[in-house]
Amino acid sequence: MTITQPDLSVFETLESEVRSYCRGWPTVFDRARGSRMYDEDGHEYLDFFAGAGSLNYGHNNPVLKRALIDYLERDGVTHGLDMSTSAKRAFLESFQNIVLRPRDLPYKVMFPGPTGTNAVESALKLARKVKGREAIVSFTNAFHGMSLGSLAVTGNAFKRAGAGIPLVHGTPMPFDNYFDGTVEDFLWFERLLEDQGSGLNKPAAVIVETVQGEGGINVARPEWLRSLAALCERQDMLLIVDDIQMGCGRTGAFFSFEEAGITPDIVTVSKSISGYGLPMSLCLFKPELDIWEPGEHNGTFRGNNPAFVTATAALEAYWTDGSAMEKQTRKRGEQIEQAFISITEENLADVKEYRGRGLVWGLEFHDKERAARVARRAFELGLLIETSGPEGQVVKLLPALTITPEELDEGLSILARSVRETI
Repeated sequence: MTITQPDLSVFETLESEVRSYCRGWPTVFDRARGSRMYDEDGHEYLDFFAGAGSLNYGHNNPVLKRALIDYLERDGVTHGLDMSTSAKRAFLESFQNIVLRPRDLPYKVMFPGPTGTNAVESALKLARKVKGREAIVSFTNAFHGMSLGSLAVTGNAFKRAGAGIPLVHGTPMPFDNYFDGTVEDFLWFERLLEDQGSGLNKPAAVIVETVQGEGGINVARPEWLRSLAALCERQDMLLIVDDIQMGCGRTGAFFSFEEAGITPDIVTVSKSISGYGLPMSLCLFKPELDIWEPGEHNGTFRGNNPAFVTATAALEAYWTDGSAMEKQTRKRGEQIEQAFISITEENLADVKEYRGRGLVWGLEFHDKERAARVARRAFELGLLIETSGPEGQVVKLLPALTITPEELDEGLSILARSVRETI
């Protein structure tokens, strides 16, 4: 694809140097639909990024868009803090009837603010309030957000360094298979908990991702997650599952922890819960943990009513029969896995490993800089993919759950060509 140099002057002169995604994709995007994005010059890009997992139902999904337009045209409430609104009621009723009750999940719902890190901050705050302890255990290569509390339980050294101050009250433990199966699960963790001389303060909670997205698509085994849940129960610690990127069907089931058969004490949800890329997050927790005082945790934008509208539309359109969406996602995942097997066989000396679940997959290279080159070549060929892992060594695929088999094949062919054409 021939790309003329876009006019990026206003971005380069006025916008902060902190901008990142636009550096890897140096064009000016203008419109999008489904799994396609288009720049100002009309060039088409197949999107395997999906707003970092915020667009599980694709760009400008027509069902969600219609619901949003109808709501705005009738002057529905846009901003409401935590006031009761018809849009919020419709979402809560749909979420209860479509998601929580069929899964026998007893959770209360909190709207902590518009972003994932808001949800994580509220989860950590609540856990400390309930247990009366400060320490939180997280895991190697974890990512939980960019605000200070979330950074304290994030593993990435580059992101942690941006805090500018010491990050306290967080203790990392080895994630599943961190020692390549040579160490018994939780041996070190439980020994520290039981040893009065270990120096580990009794944690209020443990926070975990079932699939570490930013950490490099590290997939926890169901049995590891079950053992973690049992350990938390034995040691009087709350279990927090961060489902911000992996929830809302990304791994197949609506919640990524369903496969393991566990019920976390607290769950954080964001990204695709609105379904339309609108800011929205949830903190879910068992009823007995709801010890907040009114207004003790608040925020100006925690009641995003347009997001409630699109979230309700997404639940009713795609999750009333959740098994159909789950089967489709797993089938598309198998399609990616077969393509990754072929790419690996064709590049045995270069590919270290591939891994994933549902519609989140990663391709890791021995040469840690190779992934960035592959992503750059893919962009030139009309495919949007990002990299992940502590050193950016993994090509990460997050296509929309609504992507067609033909679009998936098209993108996977571009990816295979990008791997071939980079060294």
